[in-house]
Amino acid sequence: MAAPFPVPAVTDNPDGWGPCTVPTHLKDIPFAPFNKGDKLGRVADWTQGAFGQKYPGRGFQQGGIPVFNFFANEEEESFHLVDNRPVKTTKFGAGRRYQQNQRFQQQRRDGKDGRGGPEVDKKKGGAQQQKKQQYYGRDNQRQTQYSSSVEIGADWQVMEQITTTSLSRLNYSPGEPEDLLACGSLEYYDKSYDNLAVKKEKPLEKTKRIFRTVTTSDDPIMQQLAASGKARVFAVDSILTHLMCMQSSKYGWDLLATRKGNKLFFDWRSSSKFTLLTVNETAPEAVPEDKDNINGMHHLALEATAINQNFSQQVLIKDGGKLDFGQPSPFASPSDAGMLASCAYKYRKWRLASGSDAPEIVVRCEVDAALRTAEGAAPQTVLIKALNEYDMKSQDYRKRLENQKGAVLLSETKNNKFKVAKWTASALLSGADQIKLGFVSRATPRDVSNHVVLAMHGLKPRDAARSINLEMDNCWGIVRALCDMLLALDEGTYLLVKDPNKELLRVYSVPLDAFAAVSAPAEDDDLDGVDMGGEGGVVPVDVTVPILPNISSAVAADVED
Repeated sequence: MAAPFPVPAVTDNPDGWGPCTVPTHLKDIPFAPFNKGDKLGRVADWTQGAFGQKYPGRGFQQGGIPVFNFFANEEEESFHLVDNRPVKTTKFGAGRRYQQNQRFQQQRRDGKDGRGGPEVDKKKGGAQQQKKQQYYGRDNQRQTQYSSSVEIGADWQVMEQITTTSLSRLNYSPGEPEDLLACGSLEYYDKSYDNLAVKKEKPLEKTKRIFRTVTTSDDPIMQQLAASGKARVFAVDSILTHLMCMQSSKYGWDLLATRKGNKLFFDWRSSSKFTLLTVNETAPEAVPEDKDNINGMHHLALEATAINQNFSQQVLIKDGGKLDFGQPSPFASPSDAGMLASCAYKYRKWRLASGSDAPEIVVRCEVDAALRTAEGAAPQTVLIKALNEYDMKSQDYRKRLENQKGAVLLSETKNNKFKVAKWTASALLSGADQIKLGFVSRATPRDVSNHVVLAMHGLKPRDAARSINLEMDNCWGIVRALCDMLLALDEGTYLLVKDPNKELLRVYSVPLDAFAAVSAPAEDDDLDGVDMGGEGGVVPVDVTVPILPNISSAVAADVED
């Protein structure tokens, strides 16, 4: 039998929701809604009233519903809390601090600082204050946006996109290189420059010698080696070190990778500024991209390139003594008449993987000078480079080089990490014994044509690599990965473009005639008053010159051997 279920009485309220009547024990009690945001006051708070009047909005406040607040009766006003404990005071007293604060506020209202002097705008401040505000604070660390080195075509197809930060995990050791050919001649380095000091500064001389900068595909020896099947990948040291050290690069750049048959050639575009040196590329304070500013990125690149060319020839002994490598320069012509700059070329080969059918790479390496050693020992080869100062307020070579040369070198290495890493990698690739670094400054802050040599510093390439954390195994791992990726693509022309504002390297497939109609910029537009020395003061790019006939026969004989 089912249990009985009594139906409860249901009261209907025709006027709205809720009960029709209020229970007796809840009658005359005010109703107040409860929200989570309501603040509940203390049951008894002797200080709430006074504290709340002086500092509204702080501490524990009475709830938002006034009907529940506690109010003292008039009978309780005669009650006072007595505290006989001694009051603790500081050395100067709270009252004195309060008076000082009021006096300071009064002086601020009168337009004076706390010491009675005129008020200083803290937002502007002096040079040091502006420098601190520049390096601290998230709003002041906005990255400068640079333009791309090349205009991307609408019909270009993105083949690969590589994050440069991920390249640090790559490693490969190619072993010792094989020397295929050495040509050119070197003048000897003048050791008297090692004793150069700031007080004995020397003006930088403008050389009239000719500099030949030839890309990979225009090198006749590279063409001979490629035709004989000596390797599958061909590049020059400036291009290869650019790829090796791309993780430190901040500016935008681009390189051509051409697939012909089973071979790969790395080149720069004829109209690009790839051969120009950068200045303060990795410095905390970004260099402005302003063509009208002598301290802008474009002008500084021209100035640094001119300084390095002039400096590399000034520190040589011009007595006719040379270190001959057995073959003349492949870029000399009968009209040069001994006006070529001191430079020697080594064609060296590395294996990019283990195995008999592994791809190999041939690199044209350069050295700038020779160094005489003890009697009976073979001369050493040297790379000569220069670090130049343009902002005398930030670094001030003349004051710091005398006693703080190491600190200046460390600061310049941090501000030019990409450039210094490329120089170090080039020295290791060529097998150079030393790197000679010169410190060059402007004669006056606004003079970009006249410079002075202040000091000299010598480095061993391996020591320099350790000081800047340059791992050649990682560099070769990057080259091997890029070559494997490009060799797997179809025949054609590819453009490697470094994004100037992101840590990205994009590989585009471009038409064969993509850059055929692009002419090199006019000399007058590029110089802008900077004397580059050499042939009319320009930096030659993609130079094609007649080759001496005995060079071709020498290469052919070396290939047959």
